[in-house]
Amino acid sequence: MSKNFYVTTPIYYPSAKPHMGHAYSSIVADFFARFKRNDGFSVQFLTGTDEHGLKIQRSAEKQGMEPKEFCNLISKTFKDLSKTLNLSNTDFIRTTEDRHIKSVQNLWSLLEANGQIYMSKYEGWYSVSDEAFYQEDEIETKDNKKYAISSGSPVEWVEEESFFFKLSEWEKPLLKFYEDNPKFILPESRRNEVISFVKGGLKDLSVSRKTFSWGIKIPSNDEHIIYVWLDALTNYISALNYPNTNDDLYKSFWPADIHIIGKDILRFHAVYWPAFLMAAKLQLPKRVYGHGWILSGDEKMSKSKGNILDPLEIIDVYGLDTLRYYLLKEVSFGNDGNISQDKLESCINSDLANNYGNLCQRVLAFCEKNCEFKIPTHNFTEDDLKILKPFEDIDKLRNLIDNQDINQYMSFIIDMLFASNKYFNDQEPWKKKNDKDRLNTIVYTALELIRKISILLNPVIPDTSLKVLNIFDISKDAFSLEQVKDHNFLKKDIVLKKLEILFKKIDK
Repeated sequence: MSKNFYVTTPIYYPSAKPHMGHAYSSIVADFFARFKRNDGFSVQFLTGTDEHGLKIQRSAEKQGMEPKEFCNLISKTFKDLSKTLNLSNTDFIRTTEDRHIKSVQNLWSLLEANGQIYMSKYEGWYSVSDEAFYQEDEIETKDNKKYAISSGSPVEWVEEESFFFKLSEWEKPLLKFYEDNPKFILPESRRNEVISFVKGGLKDLSVSRKTFSWGIKIPSNDEHIIYVWLDALTNYISALNYPNTNDDLYKSFWPADIHIIGKDILRFHAVYWPAFLMAAKLQLPKRVYGHGWILSGDEKMSKSKGNILDPLEIIDVYGLDTLRYYLLKEVSFGNDGNISQDKLESCINSDLANNYGNLCQRVLAFCEKNCEFKIPTHNFTEDDLKILKPFEDIDKLRNLIDNQDINQYMSFIIDMLFASNKYFNDQEPWKKKNDKDRLNTIVYTALELIRKISILLNPVIPDTSLKVLNIFDISKDAFSLEQVKDHNFLKKDIVLKKLEILFKKIDK
């Protein structure tokens, strides 16, 4: 089995500042990247910004700026967000980079050479906001204005000369591919949605624009620029040095293991992208996962509604690891989820302060008082082995991650935290002061539980988990998932380090 893993976020459209939806996609992708690294994989983790199209051009004009100047400014905010979210991305792609432009133009030329592109005239409804074309049955009228039903974005009628991609030719090959690869699109509800759309009939896709100039020019006709989605989707291979398919990066990491996207861009990733790749005779990604929206109350966030949640504000008040934990635990991955101050504070108090933080503090305090703050000797009994046994099935956890079952993974950790606290309570080491061997073994077992849980929590709360692992003198690169199985990892007489309070309880 290959020990390479390639995970991507959507590349974000920098027409406005980042919001919680951007943070969520990025944190989820980072979670998978970190888990795989801890499991010994070489990981390529890509994020970036999608900087072409009419929406960008108009946004720049409103600011009195050139499009590239505007993109430099806004793209930096997304690059800064990657650092603020403590993402472990290995690359940040911008679609205005030369490496990307070269890749897109090469892919276009390949599609053209394969007879997949032709010139015609486009007439139809176009959303500048979504950079998407819509059919009549996807449009509704409100107050004499036309809107896309799926996104609520205004649409305008467009008539212009355009190059078309023969999307209709790929209807049957796509349906066969979905059938042969039932987990290509997850969750199941998204797969069903895509299959229904494709079975409804695919029309050829307009893949160039002539009425504005901000984009990548078609190599054979510089009056046209390449449709922003054909441009944007290519980032997943341009970051691997495509068109050099002999490059080590490309050979090692393509096809991508998983594209993490929001459900609103599912069609582009699960229909158009695989069709482009099929037509170019390139390999398709292994999986597209369309997660739900992060809602503000019960509504999707939007500038027009004024309900955009700023992740930076939440991080300033509650901390980054707290936000990461909340999003990965409380949002049912694949479904819509919401974030509220009350739920966030309850999560901090019950899970992080009372459960994880309390286990660490009470075990360490007892060890300092009764074991000279050193790793004690141990002689496991049946009770000890029983609490340790669930950690032996690492393959079960790997399987959860490979199927993107974040919530079951989180449930396992939470269950083990409760069980570990209960173990320490039930074993009552404070009553074993006349039985030093038993007292030592209980403390050793509890310390092992803390170590194992902290390794499993590392992809979720990287900074906090490293603080805990550091008490055992375990550094960032000195642990692995495989070590979770080892019940005798901690060595006798290692002096432990002090641990500050991990999470402060919030008065409610």
